[in-house]
Amino acid sequence: MSAKLEIEWTQIANKFITWGSEICLYETEFLKDKTIPCMKISNNLAAFLLTTNPNYHYIKCLDIYPKSNDILLAVGQGNGKVSLVTFGPSQFDSQGLPGKEFVPRHPRQCNTVAWNRIDSNLVAVGLDKYRSDHSVLLWDIVKCPFSPDSNGALKPSVSSMTTSTEVSKPVAEFGMSDMTASLAWFNTNSKTLAVGMNLKNIRIVDFRDSVKVVTSTPTKAVFGLCMEPNLDRHLASYCDNQVCIWDVRNFEKPLVTLTYPKPTLKIGWCPTRHNLLASLQRDSSLINLYDIQQTIVGNEEVEPSILERVVIPNYSQNITSFSWHPTEENRLLSITLTGTISDYIVYDRITLNWAPNSNVVWTFGRKTMKILNENSSLYDPLKDISHKIKQRALDGYGLKEELSKNGDMVDDVLIKNAWKWLQLSGKLSDEGILRGYNSRHPGVRTVLKIDGVNVKSDTISISWADLGNSSCHSSAKIYRHEDRDKALYLCGWKFDKDNTLSKLLDRLEKEHAFSRAAAIAVFNLKIKQALEILSRGAESSFEHSNLNIVAMALAGFSDDKNSVWKQISAGTRAQIGDPYLRAMFAFLTAENYNYDAVLNEDGMLVEDRVAFACTFLSDGKLLDYLKALAMELTEEGNLDGLLLTGNNSDGMQLLQQYLDVTGDIQTTALIVVKAFPIESYTEKSKEWVTSYRNLLDVWQLWNERAHFDIMLNSYKPTEKPPQQVYVSCNFCGKSISAYMQGLNRGRGPFSRMGSTANKLKMSSCPNCRKPLPRCAICLMHMGTTMGKHINGDVDSNKLVEFSHWFTWCQSCRHGGHASHMIHWFRNHSECPVTPCSCKCFAIDSWSNEDV
Repeated sequence: MSAKLEIEWTQIANKFITWGSEICLYETEFLKDKTIPCMKISNNLAAFLLTTNPNYHYIKCLDIYPKSNDILLAVGQGNGKVSLVTFGPSQFDSQGLPGKEFVPRHPRQCNTVAWNRIDSNLVAVGLDKYRSDHSVLLWDIVKCPFSPDSNGALKPSVSSMTTSTEVSKPVAEFGMSDMTASLAWFNTNSKTLAVGMNLKNIRIVDFRDSVKVVTSTPTKAVFGLCMEPNLDRHLASYCDNQVCIWDVRNFEKPLVTLTYPKPTLKIGWCPTRHNLLASLQRDSSLINLYDIQQTIVGNEEVEPSILERVVIPNYSQNITSFSWHPTEENRLLSITLTGTISDYIVYDRITLNWAPNSNVVWTFGRKTMKILNENSSLYDPLKDISHKIKQRALDGYGLKEELSKNGDMVDDVLIKNAWKWLQLSGKLSDEGILRGYNSRHPGVRTVLKIDGVNVKSDTISISWADLGNSSCHSSAKIYRHEDRDKALYLCGWKFDKDNTLSKLLDRLEKEHAFSRAAAIAVFNLKIKQALEILSRGAESSFEHSNLNIVAMALAGFSDDKNSVWKQISAGTRAQIGDPYLRAMFAFLTAENYNYDAVLNEDGMLVEDRVAFACTFLSDGKLLDYLKALAMELTEEGNLDGLLLTGNNSDGMQLLQQYLDVTGDIQTTALIVVKAFPIESYTEKSKEWVTSYRNLLDVWQLWNERAHFDIMLNSYKPTEKPPQQVYVSCNFCGKSISAYMQGLNRGRGPFSRMGSTANKLKMSSCPNCRKPLPRCAICLMHMGTTMGKHINGDVDSNKLVEFSHWFTWCQSCRHGGHASHMIHWFRNHSECPVTPCSCKCFAIDSWSNEDV
């Protein structure tokens, strides 16, 4: 196949042409099992060669006739001729157009040719310089005015047709002794043409009366002129490695100038998108796209912003040309020097909208919108935390008094462990085991007094022989201190008289965590018990059958450095898949009490690593390890770090990082409310609580919001919640509530006078003294009883009876005393006010309920 250097879509949707040394016409079809030779241009499309026109070998430029269902080409050649070319028989044959040539008076290269998009009988030609001739020639292919028929075909009069195939005289000329590099017709004005000339300027020319220059601008960017197809406002051109975008209303300087490291080959506006320009550079496999965003402030346009993108139709080859499809959105063809063609869809920037109800809506082209909701199978991979938060709120997550039960309601292990630890630490504080910390949930670093004065721990050496292993001669060194014991309580490794280590190991066995149980037994220097656990685990199921082999290996434990057991165990430890078994053998094969392999085993739970450190590390190493571990967990936003930080400022920082990583505002707010003291609240923590309450409001989870507020207020017994709803005066807009005005005490017309037993009411606004609205039924001014009788006196702290409450329709605003309105709507659905036709009772969502 000969090289195809240029490519262009035709006005027929599925046909395009290529040209270089010859002109070829292709048609696109969906890929099928056909024997006809074809070229694959995309995953589902192929191009079939329909015909070839090899008669023109010196093609310099080409344009396609814009108004027809058939193809007519204007081909500019190296000698200046412009020929009308078709592919075989066409509708233009009867008009004598195929083969017609337009020849300048003096031969020179034709640089550009452009059909007029409105008066399509006109074709403009741009030529090289000749000192006594014009460089812009305007030809009329039928030599007479015409109007296209319904199919866009030409309809010249018979007398207007010339007998010769050459037309010797253009209808207009311009640019004496100039060189024309490119041309671009205006889309809405058939007589206005933009011309790039002499490497010096761009001129806008008007052909209506006599040829004259409307305006011009000095620039070297005179190549590739093209008018934005949707507006006669933006004009683009290029020169060398610069692309300029002009606003023809302000033609003094470019609107935007784009610079590249390589020379520009071609530019082109997208016909289906406003202000989208494509640019191709030499020796490049990518096409740059520029979306020009116009911004209007008031009545004035400000400097536009440019959004740049890159598309790569051919990943391995350099592109020589491209063409936008005239009608299909964002579709373009590209061609390489070797003739490889790609049909590429430029996926548009989408406007993504994520609704509070978890519906995701986005644009798909200019005419289609797509939606994805939580019921779709495609929604789960999004891992939307808000969907989980909403479902957890509906399940009552965070409202359980027993903290560990809140963890049981979620499927996240880290959250489960956090709630279980809060339950444990709170229980230890209530039992008096953790005292003197001014905190119900102190962390390990707090109980070890890392930030204060450290107390030296006692060192205890226990011989392995004392543990019943006669083949061992060395000892295990452990550290003891009261503060370390408290830390072990927090880690779950130290127990009271009713909850021993054996009970922990039994619970782990029931959960089938045999490897963890065996490792904890070994860390507590109970190797025999670990062997029994491994044996029972191997018998429990086929899944744990390999534990027998581990038990056999563990049974041969020897602390002799030169023993075969120690050498083999140390060498093969890394091949063990279970992290607890790796840590167990790392502990038994450790040299010189170096337990880094155990402490850095990420597969172990944090509480087990911390408990191990509190048992086997010296004071200095323990503090350094816990500090580094706390910093690591905080940076990760790992809630396991609460074990180290507790409910102090470091814990707040950990929660902030957890929120940043996961977006789980629900768990963050709930932990702050339930575990952190009110006096430790920061502005951020208050904002978390407010954000979660607002989120429940957005989802219209009113009951869940109310339960959360009740729980929130229960942790603030000294703070009275502010009144959020009150009745206001129609005249001054202020509250008429005696409670809000502070009028239920002291002197005044609303205070208690003597020992009167009458119910005290107010019938006017306490601020402006204007009368309150009348009840629509009894026509009395509505008023609020200050209290109710109790043993002959008035208790001002008790609420009035419901029958005296104000009530009104949210639609027509008419109402009255609650008891009167209830009685009225037992038999009526329409408003009791005579001229009002509002169906108050029918509007009420509870209208079908028994009143």
